Amino acid sequence: MFPIDIRPDKLGEEMLDYSRKLGQGMQNLLDAGEIDSGVSPKDAVYREDKLVLYRYQRPAAVAQQAVPLLVVYALVNRPYMTDIQEDRSTIKGLLATGQDVYLIDWGYPDQADRSLTLDDYINGYIDRCVDHIRHTHGVYKVNILGICQGGSFSLMYSALHPDKVRNLVTMVTPVDFKTPDNMLSNWVQHVDVDLAVDTMGNIPGELLNWSFLSLKPFSLTGQKYVNMVDMLDKPEKAKNFLRMEQWIFDSPDQAGETFRQFIKDFYQGNAFINGTTRVGERPVDLKQIRCPVLNIYALQDHLVPPDASKALNGLTGSEDYTELAFPGGHIGIYVSGKAQKEVTPAIGEWLNAH
Repeated sequence: MFPIDIRPDKLGEEMLDYSRKLGQGMQNLLDAGEIDSGVSPKDAVYREDKLVLYRYQRPAAVAQQAVPLLVVYALVNRPYMTDIQEDRSTIKGLLATGQDVYLIDWGYPDQADRSLTLDDYINGYIDRCVDHIRHTHGVYKVNILGICQGGSFSLMYSALHPDKVRNLVTMVTPVDFKTPDNMLSNWVQHVDVDLAVDTMGNIPGELLNWSFLSLKPFSLTGQKYVNMVDMLDKPEKAKNFLRMEQWIFDSPDQAGETFRQFIKDFYQGNAFINGTTRVGERPVDLKQIRCPVLNIYALQDHLVPPDASKALNGLTGSEDYTELAFPGGHIGIYVSGKAQKEVTPAIGEWLNAH
């Protein structure tokens, strides 16, 4: 065994330093003020029910692409993760490559929305947002960037409305929902979804959020709060920490019928792989997607394992399919410094080339 050298003087210094950082950090947290949700200026250009469609203001010095880009985010979290701080913004990076960026903010469903279905979201909300953009720009087709569950929605939309989609980008998007390393899927297999929805109506966002956190309980609910002391003595880092905490716990409820269908059809039925996807009365055939496809996945993703995303290869009818692997996790692909240098510019470059 190796001896443990604990020197009282060094231990005292470390305790004093820790106490100083903690005290300064508490003051920085108190002084942080209002925490913004998204940093890039944007305008609300279309509203329907809880949904707001935003258009981001474009940098004057950047040449703009003619085909606008619609970002479709997941229902389960808030989309300002894509624009969470000045130097860690996917939106800002896309604007810098000349994209004319729109984003759907799904809002916060309440019990009035419990009967909304996948058909309402895909053939209703998304399609009307796409039509608004097409009309505004006088174009037949738009580019779509689908993120996580929003990527699954975008696949269904592109298959049902191929005449409206010029290029499709999917980012950390689940396609095969039953890969062996998908812990979330393994948990869900024996959940009585009908009982949950029939009992609660909408599924509480807090319930889902704590389910996600419990996938990595040590790092996501314990260790990060120990590590935060080393950053909180710096005011800007303290504010960035609060931004991330706000996003993590800002979890909308899920419309009951959409949750029922998505969990049963995809997590339990693996509908993309088994070819059983239906939206409303219409079957979804991914072979109808013939536009260019860029599929991006994260190698350390614990929510959407790489194989879950890579399963898209060969399922569409596209003859122009590209994959991009990011050496990080599900959140890091939006907010890490490496992602800002590699992933976002790659998306812009790919879209501009197509």
